[in-house]
Amino acid sequence: MGNGDQDSGLLQAILEMAADAVIVSDQTGKITRANPAACRLFQYDADALIGQSVNVLMPTALADLHDGFMAHHVKTGEERIIGVGRDVEGQRRDKSIFPLHISVSYADVSGQRMFVAIMHDLTQDKATQHALSRSQRLDAIGQMTGGIAHDFNNLLTVVIGNLELLEMRGASDRQMVLIKDALDSAELGADLTARLMVFARRSNLKPVETDLRVLCEETLAILRRTLGANTRIKTNFAPDLNLVMIDPVQLQSALMNLALNARDAMGPNGELLVSLSNVTIDDTYMAQETDIKLGDYVRLSVSDNGAGMSVDAQQRAFEPFFTTKSESGGTGLGLAMVYGFVRQSGGHITLYSEVGHGTSFGLYFPAVPVHDDQLTPSDDRHARGSLPLGHGETVLVVEDNPKVRKLSVERIRDLGFKTEEASNGDDAYRMLTSGTHADVVFSDLVMPGVLNGYDLAAKVTSEFPHLKVLLTSGYASDVVTDAMARGQSYDILRKPYRQSDLAQRLQALLAERSEG
Repeated sequence: MGNGDQDSGLLQAILEMAADAVIVSDQTGKITRANPAACRLFQYDADALIGQSVNVLMPTALADLHDGFMAHHVKTGEERIIGVGRDVEGQRRDKSIFPLHISVSYADVSGQRMFVAIMHDLTQDKATQHALSRSQRLDAIGQMTGGIAHDFNNLLTVVIGNLELLEMRGASDRQMVLIKDALDSAELGADLTARLMVFARRSNLKPVETDLRVLCEETLAILRRTLGANTRIKTNFAPDLNLVMIDPVQLQSALMNLALNARDAMGPNGELLVSLSNVTIDDTYMAQETDIKLGDYVRLSVSDNGAGMSVDAQQRAFEPFFTTKSESGGTGLGLAMVYGFVRQSGGHITLYSEVGHGTSFGLYFPAVPVHDDQLTPSDDRHARGSLPLGHGETVLVVEDNPKVRKLSVERIRDLGFKTEEASNGDDAYRMLTSGTHADVVFSDLVMPGVLNGYDLAAKVTSEFPHLKVLLTSGYASDVVTDAMARGQSYDILRKPYRQSDLAQRLQALLAERSEG
């Protein structure tokens, strides 16, 4: 083998192993080479990319600018975009837009100018920055709010004290009416600042070792009378729940706030599910999905089948004074208080909602450590062994949220499977009827379009009996999805889920398929 062949082989090996996407094009913008990372990033087969214009990998506006830059460079040699790393947007085969970092260089090969673009997907980086920015914003609002509440409390102390002195010094009946009204208003103001202090995490919690089952049952006994007969409350409490260290009064207040919010969102004939379970965050995927440190937690979930929340409302839900119920007297402090209490307790809160399909809150509290002599074999996460892996079978991932879809694809590929992708049930069904190969369909339940997850599963079971279906949802399945099920019954993997749970479900389905 000559040196040229060796160099070519080494270059090919480097391209194959590179973690970042690499695209090579000629001076007309025609793609001449794409490494496997580029094919995965843009969702193309290598054969489908070679010969196409690099513009297919960009949004239209950026493609127009790119043509201008390249024409200017070829004509003048001026290096406006060459050798300079930039954050831009890419476009996948399914037309979804995502952020990426690109660096372009060039070389003259046999008298021809060739351009090499190295690209790094910034989707997860941007998501992390967004989550951090949101957390920092809430913390800043909390600090500001805490300072205002502290000063306001001092003012109210003077106001209430002087009003009480006037009351004690024998005011007339007419004056007493005015004093009483003023005192009532001042006390409402004091209650308001107390709730603001909870959001700011400056209130004094009194945590005790608590069994959340007992506390939730006591609270729900009160709520059943408060919510009325039109709201059905269901519970699903794990029998072996770990203890947590929390302030019982604040937990009851948080649960009541969430339940009353749900009642307002549901209207008559609503259904509320309160569930408790032990959750172990022991893989990076689940920690990334929930933004929670690794460890053992108890999750309190409150799910309703109400109107749901818009994306904007979800992003601002925990900010004080933000409310979608201003016309009905909402103060916007209920969820802010819940957020402050959970964070002050060392926990974390998640929110999953879609307009028209309800809302699910997850409150994660650190579990009280269990002594070594109390551990059972199932408690030892290190005894679980390695995850069961696939052998190149294909999983069709159906998910309308691009970030969640990308994460799901990563997880499934890490388990040894190939993947196909669809952004909704309608597209997935069209792909299958057009001959796309799959061994398992892994689908979200709530999606835009004609076919929801249940509908897609029914069509797959009827028309492609050799395929297995695994459904997933961020909702409590028996509250939000009963109306969607239409008598169908499928096992549902609840988000967020651990990598081990996903691996075991997929293997179980493939085992059934083999036996069938």
